[in-house]
Amino acid sequence: MAEKSALPVNVGIIMDGNGRWAKKRLLPRSAGHDAGMKRIIKLVEYARESGVKYLTLYALSTENLSRPKEELEGLFTLFRKYFEDYAPKLIGENVGVRVIGDISALPADVADKISRVCSRSPSDAPFTVVFAVNYGSRAEIVRAANFAAELGGKVTEKSFAKLLYTADIPDPDLIIRTGGEIRLSNFLLWQAAYAELYFSDVLFPDFDNKQFDKAIKEFSRRTRRFGKI
Repeated sequence: MAEKSALPVNVGIIMDGNGRWAKKRLLPRSAGHDAGMKRIIKLVEYARESGVKYLTLYALSTENLSRPKEELEGLFTLFRKYFEDYAPKLIGENVGVRVIGDISALPADVADKISRVCSRSPSDAPFTVVFAVNYGSRAEIVRAANFAAELGGKVTEKSFAKLLYTADIPDPDLIIRTGGEIRLSNFLLWQAAYAELYFSDVLFPDFDNKQFDKAIKEFSRRTRRFGKI
């Protein structure tokens, strides 16, 4: 029997709207990304306090790597700052920090900072923030299929899921997209099979704690059937 949803365990967020936020204020796109990073820092703290166990943030897609060099350099600078200044503090507070995606395509120093931080992440943390960096779900699925082919034998949904970046991370219960667009944009396509979707017109830098609560409240009102009656 289907039941009303409780608090989601894993909330995924497609953080859209940084560039438009900056454009509305006649600012460079870099200002929007900077504002978005500040919102991430506050949102991670708030999500942790709210009781969810995982917050999965779409920080950089594989397609985003085709953006202008100047914009990418600005993003990489923000990654450097986050993983050098903020992420270690989270780990010191027993918060897990994970990254999914192909970080080998990032500048070497950025990839190194990410790897060093994640290697120190506690395995039994009560709350974990997961960053999808140079992540694309289609690429992830192809990667897993190649691993499965190398291993040989029959593939099941369960065995295939263990070959994904998210092998030991619960599937998202709720995926939020900010910025007014209504699509998943290659984010956790396999994992989102039964996720509840929530779309907000609010640009990500303005997606404050009240907006997060609004999404959680909407999730709690929904009935999840997982294909059942």
